[in-house]
Amino acid sequence: MLRLERAHIAPLAVLLSVLIPFSVYFGYRKNYEFLLYVAVIIFFMVVIALTNDRVRYPISILWGLVAWAILHLCGGGIRVGDGVLYGVMLMPLSKTIPVLRYDQFVHIVGFGVSTLVMYHLVRPMLRPGVRHGAALSIVVVMAGLGVGGLNEIIEFIATVVMPETGVGGYVNTALDLVSDLVGAVIAVVALRMGYLLPAP
Repeated sequence: MLRLERAHIAPLAVLLSVLIPFSVYFGYRKNYEFLLYVAVIIFFMVVIALTNDRVRYPISILWGLVAWAILHLCGGGIRVGDGVLYGVMLMPLSKTIPVLRYDQFVHIVGFGVSTLVMYHLVRPMLRPGVRHGAALSIVVVMAGLGVGGLNEIIEFIATVVMPETGVGGYVNTALDLVSDLVGAVIAVVALRMGYLLPAP
C-alpha cells in the first residue's frame, strides 16, 4: 500500500526538485545514459514507497538515498571544463591510479547508504540479543557490495544498448568496486559504534 507520511514529504520534495529539472536537461541533451539512471531512481522510489509500510525505512536512510541520487545526478549533469563533475579529481592520492575522483566519492557515499539499507532489511530477522560480531558485519558488507555489483551490471547494460557512455573501462569498474567496499566498511564500522541506526 502506498502511503505518504509527513516525515517523507521533505526528502521526496527535495529529490523531485532536483530529479525533474535534471530529467528535462538530460532529455534535451539526449543523454540516454543518465535518462536510464533517472528511470532506475524512479523505480527504486516506487519500490521504497510500496514497501515502506512493511519495512519502515528510517528517515536517516531515506535522506541518505536522496543525497546519493542528487550526487549522482550532479555528477553526470554538471559540466566541468570539457567533461562532467564525475571526472573531477577531488584529491590526488596516487600518481598511477586516478583516485580520489568525484565518481569514487559518490560510490563511497552511495554504497555506504546501500549497506545501511541491507542492515535494516536483515535486522528484523536477527534473534533478540544477538551480538553484532564479525560474521554479521561480513554479511552486511557483502550485501552492500552486492548492490554495488548490481550497479555495475546496470552500467554494463548501458554500454551495450548505447553507443557512447561515460562508464569507463575495467580500471574504472575496479575502482568503483573498491570504493563500494570502502563505503560498506565505513557504514558497518559506524553501525558497530552505535551511529547511524539504533541497535535492534
